[in-house]
Amino acid sequence: MIFGLRLKNIFFILLGSAIFSFGIVHFNMQNNLGEGGFTGITLLFYFLWGWDPAISNIVLNIPTFAVGWRFLGRNMFLYTVIGTLAVSAFLWIFQQHTYQLHLQSDMTLVALFAGVTIGIGLGIIFRYGGTTGGVDIIARIVHKYAGWSMGKTMFLFDAVVIATSIIAYLELVEGMYTLVAVYIGARVIDFIQEGAYTARGATIISGKSNEIADKIIQDMERGVTVLQGRGRYTGENRDVLYCVVGRNEIFRLKNIINSVDPHAFVAVSSVHDVLGEGFTLDENKNPISH
Repeated sequence: MIFGLRLKNIFFILLGSAIFSFGIVHFNMQNNLGEGGFTGITLLFYFLWGWDPAISNIVLNIPTFAVGWRFLGRNMFLYTVIGTLAVSAFLWIFQQHTYQLHLQSDMTLVALFAGVTIGIGLGIIFRYGGTTGGVDIIARIVHKYAGWSMGKTMFLFDAVVIATSIIAYLELVEGMYTLVAVYIGARVIDFIQEGAYTARGATIISGKSNEIADKIIQDMERGVTVLQGRGRYTGENRDVLYCVVGRNEIFRLKNIINSVDPHAFVAVSSVHDVLGEGFTLDENKNPISH
């Protein structure tokens, strides 16, 4: 622990910053692609006037740091400062030691790798409690005083930055590839934050709920939660079962339900980041090593 910060978090924020900066230098800057957020502004300055993104990234974030400590918790603010400074440091390093990848002949590949590397980098930073400053802080301020959702603010900011980049220096085709890279990056960020593991949650309504619950517990060793429900049309009170199982167990769960009550109503949905016994804890409440 350093000033209450976890060394593990700091390590992964630095790792994410390195991956993010590598993508910016080797895919965006080498191939004339833009980006959203403050990073897009630093690229705008770079392509128009040759300003070093490593420096402009810090300069742009200084005003947000001045007010950000009021809207972020202490630890998150410190992680954000670390992430922002690390991004600038790695941007400078990779500009001094650049690998020429020569991908200009295949801009689809450039957009794909730009989105993946930037998404992986930001996803790791976000997953371990940090941000890269900029729009994230602005979005929190706008949410507090204007009531806008953070997603809406960040989307509008990105749209304005990308549109400005297209007008200022990007060809239309390059602008379209930039949109592809930003979209891929957003999806990768979600994937990194939510994790590759996806469980399934089953909501079960049946007149034989007790038998179904008992069979799930006995045959699958999975817990079942019983909720009280009432049919709006019939007015009948019914037990509603909710059970979370692994993705590879959903077929077995359906077979168990069908064997007890073929007419049961079953709704299955995806569940991310499952915590607790049977998933992250064993029967003794100890963490499960993966």
